[in-house]
Amino acid sequence: MKNSHFTYLLILAMFLWGGGWSALKILTYDTSIEIIIFWRFFLMSISFLPILYFMKIPLTLNKSSLSFVASSSVLNISFMIFSFLGVKYGFAGNGGVIITTLAPLMTFLLVAIIFKTKLFTSQYIGLIIGLIGGVIILELNDFSIFLNSSNIYFVICAIIWAGVTLLSQYSNKHIHPVHYSFYISVVATIASLIYALNSDLMSVFDQGIKFWIAMIYLAVLGQTIATTIFFVASAKLGSQKTSSFMFLVPIFSLLVAWAVLGESIQSHILIGGSLSLIAVYFINKKN
Repeated sequence: MKNSHFTYLLILAMFLWGGGWSALKILTYDTSIEIIIFWRFFLMSISFLPILYFMKIPLTLNKSSLSFVASSSVLNISFMIFSFLGVKYGFAGNGGVIITTLAPLMTFLLVAIIFKTKLFTSQYIGLIIGLIGGVIILELNDFSIFLNSSNIYFVICAIIWAGVTLLSQYSNKHIHPVHYSFYISVVATIASLIYALNSDLMSVFDQGIKFWIAMIYLAVLGQTIATTIFFVASAKLGSQKTSSFMFLVPIFSLLVAWAVLGESIQSHILIGGSLSLIAVYFINKKN
């Protein structure tokens, strides 16, 4: 497959990721969080099976990779909980912007703190710009924001995703990325099933077509297919070039939320998100 084909596929994957926030918003209308989490991870696990079959790579799981899978499963469930709360009480488009723009900054800070990395001048500039972007996104001139803003849930998601990113990076030494995602979904399915045992899991079959379109989109298109495209493209084009396509996610997130949910595009989210993207550029700029 030509590199140009991977470019088109990556744009599709970023669109699927961006639209996932609107799908999650639709799911929050009539269903409880524990039911959504279980069915999302269950369908995700099932949808990985044909991909694993065509890859023809034997599944392996050793003690080293098991610790990464278990830790990431906990973080993925936590991410799902806080993202559910964020879109339930706030705007789906905001979630796509805040998490996608702040998560790389959080990841960089986490690495710098844990490994005591020496920073370059451009990276200090990036952190300052990112801080300004975060202040604008959260409208921190009004401190009551900490008490009543759903955007706080998205910031927590960004911190959690930074941890997921670190674990994913180091897990590559022990397990194939697609296998890693599959095992995470299986472990998360089992854990969420135990948590939701007292809930009416079969109530989803009373839901209408709109619910199921959103659920299948979130679990299969927005997760399994988009993630697989991203991993395959990373191997072909390189992680640096592939990661740059993630700058499209906030744009698609806002546009889909506007088109599907009728959400207004808030100026402070747009300005703060743009500054955060500029910050990510400076942090990753080669010196």
